[in-house]
Amino acid sequence: MKTQVNLKIDSNIKKKAQKRAKELGLSLSSVVNATLGQFARTGELQLSVTHKMTPYLENLVKEARKEYELGEVSGPFETAEEAVKHLNSL
Repeated sequence: MKTQVNLKIDSNIKKKAQKRAKELGLSLSSVVNATLGQFARTGELQLSVTHKMTPYLENLVKEARKEYELGEVSGPFETAEEAVKHLNSL
């Protein structure tokens, strides 16, 4: 049985949540149902934040991938001591 719930939600939050839900192919109602269902089953409310890379980190990853593709990498190392010895030699 379905029931209707009226909630007061900040309009900006609602718009952003609808956009995120749509990106996942879901309705906002489905997201709310899933969240409330999990909360009802477990008594827990799980929230997470997806971390986004900073432009600096994105550049570091891009450089590392390029070096990897060019074969400009070290290792693998059998032990941590071996890796430290290599790092100290740079």
